[in-house]
Amino acid sequence: MRYFFTCFLLLLAFPFIPNLSLAQTDTAWYQLPPIVVTATRYPDSTMKIPAAISIINKFQLQQLKGAGIDEALGETPGVLAQSRSGGQDIRLTIRGFGARGAGERSNAGTSRGVRVMLDGFPETEPDGRTSFDLVDLSSAGTIEIVRSNNSAVWGNAGGGVLNILSDNNFPTPRVYYQSHFGSFGYDKEILKVGSTVGDGRYFLALSRTNFDGWRHHSDYSRTLINTSLTTAIGTHSSLGIYLAAADSRFRIPGPLTPSQFAADPQQAQGDTNNYNPTYLQRNERRHNRLGRLGATFSHEFDAGRSLNAMLYINPKYLQRSERNTFRDFTRYHFGGNLTFQQRFKRHHNIGGSVLIGLDEAYQDGAILFYSLENGNRGTELQDDKREGANNLGLFLQAQADFGDRWYVLMGIRLDEITYYYDDHIDPKLNDRKTFRALTPKAGLAYRLSPHHSLYFNLGGGVEVPAGNETNPPSTFGQDTVTALNPLLEPIRSTTFEIGAKKEIAGEDNSFLRNLTYDIAMYRIDIRDDIIPYRGGRFYFTAGKTRRLGMEMAVSAKLTGGVSFGLAATLSQNRYLEYRVDSVHYGVPGSYAEFNDNKMAGVPEFFFKTHIRYESIRRLGAYCEISAQGVGAYFADDANSLEVDSYTILNASLGFNRLSLNKNGLFMSGFLAMNNLTDRKYISSAFINPDSSPVTGEPIYIEPGLPRNFTGSISVGWEF
Repeated sequence: MRYFFTCFLLLLAFPFIPNLSLAQTDTAWYQLPPIVVTATRYPDSTMKIPAAISIINKFQLQQLKGAGIDEALGETPGVLAQSRSGGQDIRLTIRGFGARGAGERSNAGTSRGVRVMLDGFPETEPDGRTSFDLVDLSSAGTIEIVRSNNSAVWGNAGGGVLNILSDNNFPTPRVYYQSHFGSFGYDKEILKVGSTVGDGRYFLALSRTNFDGWRHHSDYSRTLINTSLTTAIGTHSSLGIYLAAADSRFRIPGPLTPSQFAADPQQAQGDTNNYNPTYLQRNERRHNRLGRLGATFSHEFDAGRSLNAMLYINPKYLQRSERNTFRDFTRYHFGGNLTFQQRFKRHHNIGGSVLIGLDEAYQDGAILFYSLENGNRGTELQDDKREGANNLGLFLQAQADFGDRWYVLMGIRLDEITYYYDDHIDPKLNDRKTFRALTPKAGLAYRLSPHHSLYFNLGGGVEVPAGNETNPPSTFGQDTVTALNPLLEPIRSTTFEIGAKKEIAGEDNSFLRNLTYDIAMYRIDIRDDIIPYRGGRFYFTAGKTRRLGMEMAVSAKLTGGVSFGLAATLSQNRYLEYRVDSVHYGVPGSYAEFNDNKMAGVPEFFFKTHIRYESIRRLGAYCEISAQGVGAYFADDANSLEVDSYTILNASLGFNRLSLNKNGLFMSGFLAMNNLTDRKYISSAFINPDSSPVTGEPIYIEPGLPRNFTGSISVGWEF
């Protein structure tokens, strides 16, 4: 605890240091334009919002491989995104939320605990799970990340918020083509078109990705379309129509034992006979076909009142081979929201606004389980059921400016999440369960200048068990009175956070061209944290958990084209009260105490840093070296399985927007080499895993990519 107190004092002192060092050269500095974020549901400057917020811009996204969203999040403090096999399937954690999403059943192609949106439309389902089939970095223009708990605005699974905004904000019509190629058969083709249509804008992005996989049985492919049309309706209204669809296939190599990892990390579970049945024998895979059609409408009644509405429908047809069954899911996810904002004119130098909103999301559909024959769907129907979930939320938020310095924010949200379960083979399992939660929050920001602020916030959080987590433990056939586990309750949390942010820019002839930093410290107290066991086959709850953390992000650009950046996270995550009844292991009446153990699945230190040189000449050439590291952590609550720390080095060089003629034709390209030293490391781990019935070793290791390269060439034409 002592080092957290020291960091607290540094946090209070650090924001003033740049002011002192630059006090004699204030005339050489000018203010940057404010950065406005929308993921908080009330668009405003990041300097006024009392929360930890990170922005990833278009330029950063264009220089990535584009396989998984983990590539974009490395320099976001507090956010740990780990690739499970080098593709789109990732494990996503923000300040420990989402950490349980790692296991056979709990995170094959999905994440939880964190809300993910595409152009404001929820990719997160009503029960809190998120798949990344429609998320493609190639069509993104900006990513907004709210690292503070945002349940008081977004409700369930608001432990963090990612809003991926499409690249549809362009000044002139354009056509853009990009081709990626790389190790292990990686190939990606992207076409983007932007055009003006009357007073509106039309955007289209098409992409096709193929990857042979670096591990056996880890190939994937995806075809995706993302298109939108936004236009004004009269002088006070606007309308947006959005369509996205994807056909995504990926195979799952499964985790390895330590001896398998040491012998050959490229193998899949099943290449050696130490566990049966295996991922390889089952041909474990997922084939997801889904789409979303959505519409947004906004209207300004006058300078003080506005209305915003959204509707969407998201049909899905999902096929899976897993755990000795072949599964067909037909789901319909639809919903919308309505918000009204009243802004107040300044009176005696005080102004503000009130936002009231209503959200509803509903998902339902049939699930059919068939026998598995040679990795394919068999003829025997083993289960026929319906799973539905509805999430209804009402929230109120008020904010006030006191002069140009103080900013106060208060809000509250009421959520009701209901699960429906009908079994068409065994009706006695039919059940319904409702969770309710009231979540408050309050925040205060003090602006030392328009681009320098200190803030504090206090907020509640809620996360209900995901749909598959509510299934009763079936390991030995216990607790099958109904289909919904009566033992699990919502995760409830309280977050205390303080932070400081600053953005400054110098004139062209100054040594330090610009500098930004973001520092935050938090304490999160949690009740009923949900913990996976047996690779996610069933779940327990930890009575009390506490997470303490400090996050820092610093970036600077120097004269001559040199720039650097650093993002680092230091945390302490402990179970305070946690007793596990081991009845599920066949020992009735016994238990284990895990009080004061470290929380499984959450490293207490991770970072990424880079240094970059960019030519100021017309060619726009650049080179960059980066390092990314993750500290050691435990994969089990007993703290007996340690995942080793690692640091990997990466390098890239390229050129950006080389002009080919005077008519707007340009070219860009890059070549990147990742894991330069060919470090052997564990990129992700199953939490509280199974053990091999043959060797007794735990099966939890998902190896990271060895040395690999990516190349890209793109051509664009701006009319």
